[in-house]
Order: sequence, then structure tokens, then C-alpha cells
Amino acid sequence: MWGLSRQDSVWRDEAATWQVAGRSPAEIWHLLGNVDAVHGLYYLLMHVLFEVFGASTTTLRIPSVLAVAGAAACVALIGRRLAGFWAGLAGGTALGLLPAVQFQLQEGRAYALVAGGAGLSTLLLVSLLAPRVPAAGPAGRTWPRWTAYGAVVLVCALLNWFSLLVLPAHALTLWWVRAGRRALGHWLLASAAAVAGALPLIVFSGTQSAQVSWIPPLTWPMLTGPAVLVAIGALGARADRWNGPCPPSAGSGRPRAGGRLTAAAVGLPLLVAPLLGLAAASLVRPVFLDRYVLFSMLGLALLIGAGLAAAVRALAPRSPRASAALVPAVVGVSVLAMLPVELADRSPASRVDDVLAVAGEVSRLKRDGDAVLFVPAARRDTALVSPGAFAGVTDVALARGPVESGTLKGEESGPARIRAALGERRRVLLVTDAAPARPPGSEADRTKAAVLAADFTVVEDVQVRGRRVTVYERRP
Repeated sequence: MWGLSRQDSVWRDEAATWQVAGRSPAEIWHLLGNVDAVHGLYYLLMHVLFEVFGASTTTLRIPSVLAVAGAAACVALIGRRLAGFWAGLAGGTALGLLPAVQFQLQEGRAYALVAGGAGLSTLLLVSLLAPRVPAAGPAGRTWPRWTAYGAVVLVCALLNWFSLLVLPAHALTLWWVRAGRRALGHWLLASAAAVAGALPLIVFSGTQSAQVSWIPPLTWPMLTGPAVLVAIGALGARADRWNGPCPPSAGSGRPRAGGRLTAAAVGLPLLVAPLLGLAAASLVRPVFLDRYVLFSMLGLALLIGAGLAAAVRALAPRSPRASAALVPAVVGVSVLAMLPVELADRSPASRVDDVLAVAGEVSRLKRDGDAVLFVPAARRDTALVSPGAFAGVTDVALARGPVESGTLKGEESGPARIRAALGERRRVLLVTDAAPARPPGSEADRTKAAVLAADFTVVEDVQVRGRRVTVYERRP
């Protein structure tokens, strides 16, 4: 909750959530037919929250905060069950300190919610493979938890179907512990049901693949960070051998060498499999963004916890007091060491822009009757999130609004209409990016730039938090 408003800033990704959440369910459904189908369930959830609690940065981000808190609790419970108290405490705490998690835990997007769901599904799997008490009855009455497992995986897939990469991770855990036929059969059934439920969304969202066309192709340098994380996780998995493993699962088959459920058996696949799966998918179509598999950080946190628990066990015979202080000391040092990251992620500068700040500048600079232009058209998000700031000015390039057209940025007029509309204006406000702009991509944007350069002169130019407002007046 600390610094949740980020100085009342909202950046472009969150602005998409904000403006769509303000639409009616019918309008959201219209949008999903054209764009952002992959985020449909999340938008509907945020619509309900905005209706109940009102539109604010707190309402926008509190679901992510709660989801990461839930994910940390799941890691703590898994770690405690598989490697002891210190593994759970250290792993749950480590999750909230990881830089990728720090960024997303206050983000108005669905990735933290997916991480929370992945934590819950993994906890359910562990409870099924390592029950605290023997299963009762011929069927073991495990079906409610298997049903819950499949439902959680499905909901996560509907929030973002890349979350289905948790299934290969869980499959590797089942193979690692030599799960018996009954457990494997139940897992296959629950997983197949979840995949089948998400398949229509996967197929349909494939028709909207142009949305991710901006993601660059996968390169070796992009894999450097994940490789470092995997190496850290591997060290934790190796250290986990000194932690006492839990008893073999009831119904998982006769235990063999290496067949016990451990933190390494759960954490290492959860860390590695989603990253490898996303990298493999990126060879077909560039989609490698680490936030798509944020839930892999749960595996890393669990392995860090296991490694620290092993260190506590090794130190305990020599110095019980030092061993009891080890995890609190490491956590305290880590919090201080990560303080620059924690502060940076809670500042507006941590995101590429701020749609609220630039709206404030428009409100200050505008005069009644002014025209406003957005280059590219996606920068119209600032007017959609803060319509009051644009009262009295006319969006002369807009032909059909975002709600009417079922889009995020609306549909703009052709070059001739834009040129004619600008010919009737004395003052124009241009909202664009603060960074040096690329050459205008669309014909409409090229027309805007050409008319402004030929017929207008700059009288004021303001840059604020990644965006720019330039005021143009017609030449005499």
C-alpha cells in the first residue's frame, strides 16, 4: 500500500484499464470484439470495482496489491509444508522484494492477479500430492480440490492465457515426484478442462495479434536476466537437499529415489518452465515480455526460501541464536538494499509517461475554441481518462469515438478532413510523447505534422512526465 498513488500518476497501460472499466458491460463486449479480448475478464472485474468503489488510483491498483499478498501467503504455506518454517517465512517475504514483483504489485493490469492465482493452484497441487492426513474413502475425496485446481487455472487463463504455462511446470513436478496413476489422471482431467475452457479465447485472441506487433524479436541479450534468475534458483534447489523432505504423497505412487515432494521439485519447474515456454513461443511470434510470466517469480521465491532454510539448518548446531536471527537479518539487509528499487517503482518516473499530468497541462494551457490533436492517436488516452481537462476544446481529427467504434483510441478522419478542420482553427494543442518523435506512421499523422509546420508556429511547449503539450498559433 505504500506509495500506492505514485503521486497521482497513471501511465498508458493503466489508462487503458481505466477508460475501459468506465464503459458499460455492453460497451466492453463491443470493444473485445475488436481489440484486447485477452484482457476481457480483467476489464469486467475492474468495471465492477469502479462501479462499487469509484474510479481512483486506489481502486485501480488495490487488486494487484491483494493478489501479490495472496501469492506471498501461498509461497509461505508451500515453503513451510515442504521445507519448514524458515523456508516459508523467507520465501513469502522474498516474493515481495523481487524487482519484477515490486513493479507489478502496484500496477493496474492483470499480471499480479495471475500470479496470485498461480500461487493458489500450486498450493492446491501441493496439498493433493502431500496431504497432511491420509485421504479418506475409496475416492479419497480429493475431487473438490482437483475441481478447485482446474477452476483456478481456468480463471487465470481467462485473465491472461499465457498463465497456462503453469501447467508444464506442474507436469514436471508430477514427473519429479513419480506421481501415481490416480493423481496423474486427476491432474490431466483438471488441466484438460481448464485448457478447453480457455481455448475459444486463445483462438479468438489470435485474430488480434497485431496488438503485440510492437514486441521485438527474441535475442540472446534478452535472456540474460532470466538466465541469472534460473542460476539463483538452481543454487536454492541444490541447497534444498539439506532440508527435510515431506512424506511421500498418499496416492502419488510408491516412492522411489528422488520421488519425494520437496521445495526444489515445486519451485524449480515453476521458475524454469514458464520462461522456457514463453521463449519457445517467441520463436514463432515475438511475445517475450517477462510480465507475461510474472508467476514464475513464485518459484524463485520458494527456492530462495529453501536455500535460506538450509543455511539455518546448517548453522543451528553451532549457534542456535545466530541461526534464529539469520532469516530476519537477511530480510532486513535485503529491504535496505532494495530501497532504491522500491522508491523508484513508486515514483511516476518508473513508467514511460503519465496521462494525468499531461491532462493537467492541457487544462492550464487551453482556451475555449482551441483544437486538440493527438500524435499518435493512442495518446488520446489522456482525454479519455480526464475528459474534464479537455472541456471547451475540439478533437478535430476524431471521426468516431472509442466507445462508439469499439476501440481504445477511436477512429480518425481522413487526411483531407483533418486538413480542412485545421484550416478553421487559430490555436491548436498537440499532445504527443516527450521523447523525440518517430516519423509519423499513419497518413493522418503525417497530415497533422505537415499542416502544423506549414501554417502554424509554436508559442509554448511543455514536457511533463513522458508527455508533451505543444501550443500552436496560426501564422499571420
